[in-house]
Amino acid sequence: MIYFDSNIKLLRRRKNRTQDEVAKQLQMKRSTLSGYENRVAQPGLEALLVFSNYYHIAVDTLLKVDLSKMSETQLRQLEHGEDLFLLGGNLRVLASTVNTENQENIELVPVKAQAGYTNGFADPEYISDLQVFQLPFLSKEKKYRTFQLQGDSMLPIPEKAWVTGEFIQNWKELKTGEACVVLTMDEGIVFKIIENRIDSDGLLILYSLNPLYEPYEIVVNEIREIWKFTHFISHEIPEPVIPENQLVRTVASLKQDLDRLKLSIPEKGRRD
Repeated sequence: MIYFDSNIKLLRRRKNRTQDEVAKQLQMKRSTLSGYENRVAQPGLEALLVFSNYYHIAVDTLLKVDLSKMSETQLRQLEHGEDLFLLGGNLRVLASTVNTENQENIELVPVKAQAGYTNGFADPEYISDLQVFQLPFLSKEKKYRTFQLQGDSMLPIPEKAWVTGEFIQNWKELKTGEACVVLTMDEGIVFKIIENRIDSDGLLILYSLNPLYEPYEIVVNEIREIWKFTHFISHEIPEPVIPENQLVRTVASLKQDLDRLKLSIPEKGRRD
């Protein structure tokens, strides 16, 4: 389906501009613009390129994507030039919810809902059934979602902690060493440190904080969503990580205690 007419009307209204104002900037008659917006006339290639340059949005997006179904966050990203068609990828349309003031909610995805999320992540009805909340200290210009951890692969972040992530549309911008919630159809939801090899090999390498777990590769085609780590909430205090010099002192102290214990045992008792 072609969405060009409704898309250019929506984009013009978001700029709070009249048909006369936009037509003048595009160097076309107002009646021509009105014809495009009302699907009375069909634009040629040259006209499509004019609109693409004016709104900084790819022709494919203007034609193929229903912008009215996108969240406010995604529309802002498009208007700031973050169009994945222009960047060489596929546009990822995020199912999202807003509150009564049209502000993006933060949806909660508990462990018990994660199996369903793997299949329902793009379904607005499924997303609308999730519990939501707001965190006033997070940016209103970005989209966030909170996932509950399961397993011990990211210790010292404890199991059942709630990890909030920022939705990432252009995965190529992710930096190696960043922590992310990654959704794949086979693995489901995982929380890992990433090594970004999308440009060179078309994949990510995922690392756990817990050294008992081996890193592994995920090719881009298997990935459905990526949320960059923002913070976590937990009712448990993470286990302390003993610094190396402190560990050396601890071992030395234990050795001294053991030596003193040996000296306190009579020679005969040690032989027996």
